[in-house]
Order: sequence, then structure tokens, then C-alpha cells
Amino acid sequence: MSEQPGDKQADWPPNDTDPAADRQEQANGEHTDTEEDRPQDPWAARRELYEHVPAAVSGSLIGGDQTGVSGGSVAGDVVMGTKVEHHYRFGVTTRTSGIIPSGEIDDLALVFAGYEELVHPLRERLCEERVLVLSGAPFTGRRSAALMLLRSLDAAPVRAVDPNTRPTALMDEVTGKSLGYLVCDLVTDREKPLRDIDLWAVRDALREKGAYLVVTVDLFANLQGVDAAEWRPPSPQAVLRSHLHARVLDPRKESELLALPLSREFLDRDDHQLREAAAFAEALAAHADGTITYEELKEVVPGLVREQVEEWFADDETLLRDKAFLISLAAFDEAAYALTAELSDALWSEFQRTEDAGREPRVGIFGTSITKRLRLSRAVEYSKEEHTEWGPVRQRMARFQEPGTAREILREVWTSHPSARPALLKWLRRLAQDGRPLVRTRAAVTAALLAKTDLASAMALLIEGWAKSKLYRDCLVAANALATAHAIEAPNIPQILRSWCDEDAEPRHRWTAVRAYALVGPRMPDEALEALAEAARTEGDEQEAEHIAESAALLLSDESAQVRSRVLRGLLELLQEEPSGRRLALRAFVLACARADSRLLLRWYTEAATSGTSEDAQRLALLWKAALGDLRYTADALKALAGWVWEADGDPQAERELAVLLPKLVDSTEDRKRLDHMLGRLRGRRGGDPPAVAGRLVAVLRSAAAPSAITGREVPMTTE
Repeated sequence: MSEQPGDKQADWPPNDTDPAADRQEQANGEHTDTEEDRPQDPWAARRELYEHVPAAVSGSLIGGDQTGVSGGSVAGDVVMGTKVEHHYRFGVTTRTSGIIPSGEIDDLALVFAGYEELVHPLRERLCEERVLVLSGAPFTGRRSAALMLLRSLDAAPVRAVDPNTRPTALMDEVTGKSLGYLVCDLVTDREKPLRDIDLWAVRDALREKGAYLVVTVDLFANLQGVDAAEWRPPSPQAVLRSHLHARVLDPRKESELLALPLSREFLDRDDHQLREAAAFAEALAAHADGTITYEELKEVVPGLVREQVEEWFADDETLLRDKAFLISLAAFDEAAYALTAELSDALWSEFQRTEDAGREPRVGIFGTSITKRLRLSRAVEYSKEEHTEWGPVRQRMARFQEPGTAREILREVWTSHPSARPALLKWLRRLAQDGRPLVRTRAAVTAALLAKTDLASAMALLIEGWAKSKLYRDCLVAANALATAHAIEAPNIPQILRSWCDEDAEPRHRWTAVRAYALVGPRMPDEALEALAEAARTEGDEQEAEHIAESAALLLSDESAQVRSRVLRGLLELLQEEPSGRRLALRAFVLACARADSRLLLRWYTEAATSGTSEDAQRLALLWKAALGDLRYTADALKALAGWVWEADGDPQAERELAVLLPKLVDSTEDRKRLDHMLGRLRGRRGGDPPAVAGRLVAVLRSAAAPSAITGREVPMTTE
């Protein structure tokens, strides 16, 4: 990886609370020695961007299919989220004590999955002990299982007890005529743990009246001496089938619904919450009776993701530190967990400053649980090799289970919680200054996702500030953000880039657009090359001309043969235009030959020359001859050829490719002498004797020479 001078991990000063100073710092670049700042090598910069974007974005950026989910509406009677009454009501906490309607319990029995193998084995224990503590993860059907247990023992009516009841006060709640009691998600902590002695007193009272109590707790409840039963939920597939079977009475129609591509895709995954399986079954049933269309059915899963995200950020039960972690994971999805956690605490500090500007932020060093954090975030941990400048390193990574979650989180925070913007903006600006390429890249990708949601605000508050910075590193973040935004279909990006290439554009805006065109160009090669040519006509100095040529060279070395062919045709047209166009065409072509990976242009010529269609081969040869014949580029063109000769030393395939190309570059005696001279004077990479392949290529040139090839006739430069 290529790093710029002065790259280092960004500092996070605890007392930096002045947003105005932060904007001034970003705009003026006074925090870094601008004399040391120079543009990063464009090939290395493109490589870093492609390596560090998350998979949900990389497919769009590089040219594949978009893998993220998009927004939409859910129609019909689909019920989602823990805040809405639902037959399963997974994770719903009852805020006041009261009798649960018997009809609700009967309806639940019709759709409940896994009674015989999961719930029934616990029946005997509850019958004997009278009190059962059921421990499990959120949204796994603990409440439903508890109700089924009580129903199996005819413990009716069932009274729901306030979960905030102190464990020592449970005895006071099991009074009255009810024979069944349920405490769903009992609140415990170090000050009020649930102890065995609390249950012993309750057990005696229940036994006297022939009643039963089930208490559900999460995996991190504070228990002392309590032998909790571990709840193992049914699979999402079982819940889906059970709910669908209860709603669709025609077996053949039920089978057809399960055979739909959307159903098969849903059933192939094991990471859905049970409430989502119930909601999807309800949507399938609605589709079966014509309430919703198939297109609306497609939006059910994205709608479930949206409901989950809204729940996280609208719910006071989600701690501020956990919300910061969710946002950090949205920015660093599929990145190392340690990095995500580190930067989430930095964001948490900024949020604390927003909530209470008079207090110094406090970040606890310990006390967070990876397992709990990932479960809350509905994320998974896995091991993977990560690219670094020192080579691949195996890391502990984290990603959301549902690919669309990251986008939904950023959309929700940016548009529905504007008070979070100042902290989020400061955080992203600091990420853009980080010395780690992955961090800077993710700052750009996050800005792009925000631009898709709200282009005007993202441009004004983030991207334009980076683009007009005195630091090339900031401008590169802006270029990456714009390129990624265009890849994920944010609006109006081509118009922005084109306006920044105009004669009246600010120099740094123009540089940002030029770099962005190297990345978005494969999606619109003709427009990109036209804009670069326009920028070349207004170039301010030799350095800017080089930057423009580098972007055109990156387009010419794209992995898509169709893109390369269109760019090649455009360069040949520029070759015959005004001087600025000719300079751009030749400079970009020579750079592409010298810098493209794996002899791309050499292989391209050989494949085109030996295939049925040789137009690209003719165009490549014409550009080669033009570059070799123009004194401003002759030396660089010969140097690029020499690099291929060195690669051919010991590589028979490269030698064969050069043997095809070199004779086609000779139209006159002068052409042959030039190539003979280069091959004859070539030395080994580290000095010493010339490579043996050089002599063999000289022989190829001489054997291919014929009177018609050295008469000095000019070859017409056609773009047809």
C-alpha cells in the first residue's frame, strides 16, 4: 500500500468541542504541513479503494450487481417490530400488570412451532417446581414458550407482571385468582439480582393455590443461585411454516407459496429473527389472498430491516454507547471488530459532548462484551485476511447479518435524528484524516451513503469541504466519496463532476473531479474522457496535466475490455484534435503501458491481433507509433517497452507477445533503428549483461523487416 508523507493515526483530543474550529481546520489544512502533502499514486489509491470498500458497495463500484437493499414500502397486514402487537410478540415487555386475554393465547397455540420437542420437556419441571426461569437471547420466542407452558398446565387466567418489579417483591405479585403468572424480561442488575431465596418464597405461595410462575430473562441477567432453563428456540424455517400453515388452509397453495423464489431465499438463511419469520409468513398469506402484490412482497425483508433500525434508535433502552457502536459498524461493516469498537468509542465521546457540552466525555475502558454487542447489532463475527501495506493479516471481523442494515442505519441517523449530525460530521472528518487507508476509505464510503440519502446536505457539510481542502489527501477522500456515490446511484453526481472540470472551477475541485473520473469512468467512458479532455484544455500547469493523463490512463487500463475499447477509440480521436488533446492522448497511453498491471496493454494487443476483429490492435499500434515518433514521449515510450522486455526475460508468454507487437511498430528504417538501439543498449534490471531475450527480439525485428516496411511510407491514422 502506498501511504502519503505524514500519514499517522488520527488524534482524538478530549477537549476539541468547537465545531467552527473543526471546520476551519478542515478547510484550511492548518493541522498538517501542506508542503509535505502530495497526491497519492493513483494506481495505489484505486487499489486501496477497491480493497477496503464493503462487499455491499464493491459490486456496484467495480461494476458488478448491487448487493444492498433499497428502500420501499410494505403493504398489507404485515406486522413488524417489537413495539407492535403480534401473535408471537417476541421480546415485548409488559409495562403494567394485567390479565393476558385468553383468545390471544389460543391464537398463539395455533401458530406456535416446536411445542413437542422444545416446550413439552419443560412442562414436568414447571409442574414440580411451580417456578421456572427461562433464559435465552432476545427475539427467540421466550415469552411465547412461557405462555405455552402455562397453557399446557391449564394455568388460567395468566397475569402478566411488570418486568421492573424488584425480585424481592415478586411475592406480592402472585396474589389474586390467577393460576398463571408471567414476568417477561425481568430487569436485574448488581443492585437487584434475582436470587434463589426470592423464588423459594414465591414457590410456597404458588403451591398453596395451585398456581405457576414463569420468568423470562436474557442471557446477561444477574442471577444468584438460580438454576435457569436454557431456551433453545425453533428455527426460523419452522416458525415460517407453522404460521403459514395456520393462515393458508389449502395445502397446494401453501406449497406454491413456499416454492416462490423469495420464500426459498428466506428459508435458505438461518439468521432471521423468529418475529421476522412470522411477519414474512403473514405477508405470504396476504399475497395468497391478493392483498399484496409480488412486488410488494419483495419489500417485506427490507421493511423488516428498516423496522429494526428505527427501533434501535428510537428506543431509549438502546444505550448511547450501543448506538455509537451500531453507527460505527455501519461505517466499518466487514472490517476488523477491534477497529470498529475503537472508533465507536470515539463517536460515543462526540455524542456525549452533544448531549452535555458542560461535561467531559467518559469512555469506559472495560465492561463491554463482544458477544452482547454483536447480538444486539444482529452481527456475526468471523475470521478473514485483511490487506495491509505489510501484506495480508488475519483479523477478527464483524459484519451485519443482513447486508442492507448498514445503509438503513446511516439513513435513519442522518434523516431522522438531526441532533446527531454535529457529532457524526466531526467523527467523519477525523476519520478522513486517519493514517490508515481503510479508515479513510470508509469515511468516503459513509459520505457516499449519506449523499444517496440527502445529497445536498452531504455535499455542503462533508464532500465539498474535503474537495476544496489544501490537502490532496482530503481531496482524494472527496473523489472516492463521489465515485462511490455514483456507483450506488446517488443523484446528479455526473453533473457535479462535469461542473468541477469547467474553466471557472476551483483548482482543487477540478483535481477532485479528475480523480473521481478515473473511478466512475468505466460506467460512462465517453463522458469521462470528454470531461478529462475539457479539463486538459484549461490545465494550469504541467503537474495538473499529468494528473489528468493519469486518470485517462486508469480508464484505458480498466478490467473491462469494452470500456478499454471505447476509451482507446476516444484517445485516437483526441490524437487528431488540438494540441492539448494530442498531449492527453499520448501521455495517457504511455502511462497506461508503463503502469497497468500484468502487461495489460501488451496482452490486449496480442489478443486483438490474433482474433477475428483487429480494430483494437490497429488502434493500439497507431498510438504506439505516434508516441515513439513524438520527441516529447519517445523516451517514456521506449522505457515502457523496456519494462516489458525485462518481464519477458524468463517469461516465454511475454516474449511471444512482444514478438507479435514489435514488428508492427516498424514503418520505416528510423523506426527499426530506434527499437534496435533500445534493445541493444538494454541492460539487466540490476545492471550487468543485457537480457538474452533482447537479442532474440532484435532477431525477430530484423527477420520481419521487408522493403515495404522500411520505405518511410506514412500509415494513415484512422479512427474507423
